[in-house]
Amino acid sequence: MLDETTLAQRLGAEAIGTAFLVFIGVGSVPATLIVNGKAPFTMADLGMISLAFGTIVVATVYALGHIGGNHINPAVTLGLAASGKFPWSQVPAYLGAQVVGAVIGATAIIGVLGMKASDVGLGVASYGDISWVQAFTAEFVGTFILVFTIFGVIHRKAAAGFAGVAIGLVVFAAIIPVAPATGASINPARTIGPMFVQQIAGGDVKWGQLPVYLAAECLAGIAAALLFGLLSRTPADRKTAGPGVDLGDPELEPPVVRQGSSVDA
Repeated sequence: MLDETTLAQRLGAEAIGTAFLVFIGVGSVPATLIVNGKAPFTMADLGMISLAFGTIVVATVYALGHIGGNHINPAVTLGLAASGKFPWSQVPAYLGAQVVGAVIGATAIIGVLGMKASDVGLGVASYGDISWVQAFTAEFVGTFILVFTIFGVIHRKAAAGFAGVAIGLVVFAAIIPVAPATGASINPARTIGPMFVQQIAGGDVKWGQLPVYLAAECLAGIAAALLFGLLSRTPADRKTAGPGVDLGDPELEPPVVRQGSSVDA
C-alpha cells in the first residue's frame, strides 16, 4: 500500500516509471525511422509505436503502481489532486520527478541509438502546418480521454485487477488518431524531456509550441478528473485519499483521511 512507502521511494518510482515510458515509447519513434531509412512512414509504423507506448504503460502500472501510484504523467497527478485523491503538497515533487525521469529516458535513447536518434528528431512531439488551436484541441482530447479512463478504471466500483490493461489500451488507442496532428504527447513530462535532451544534443526544437502542449494536457487532466467526479460521485466518495492511488490495484487505497492531511511514512 502507498502509505507504507516513503515520499523518496514514491518519487523514485515516478522517475523510473517515466524514464521507462520515454525510453520505450518515445524511443520507438527514432528506432522506427532509423530502421525504415528512406522508406515512407506507414500506418503499421504508427501502430507499432502506439503498441510500444501501451505495453510499457501496462508494465509500469503493475511493476510500480504499488510503490508510488505510477502516475508517470503530470496531467494524471494534477487530475488526482484536483479531485481530492492526491495531496496538493506533493504535486510539485511528483511533477519534478516525472520531468527528471523523462529527461533520463530521452538521454537513454541517444545512449542506445546514438546521435542518429537526434538526427531523426528524437521523437520530440511537435506540430507542423496546423494551427495552434487544432494542436491544442488534439492534445486536449487525447489527454482528456486518457485521464477520464484512468479515473473510471480506478473507481472503487470498477472491475478489480484490470486497471493496468485498460490504461495501456487507452494509451495505444488515443495515440493513433492524435499522432498525425501533434505526435500525441498527451503527457507534459513526455513533452518536456525529449525537447530538453534534443536541445542539448544540438537538434532543432520548437520551444514556441511547448505552451500549447502544456496548457492542453494539464487542463485536460483537471477537466477529465472533475467531469468524472460529477458523473460518478456518491456520498461514499466525499472523503479523499491521502498519499495517492495505486493505478495497478486501486482497491488497495491508503487509509481515508480528510482533505489536506497526510499519512506519509
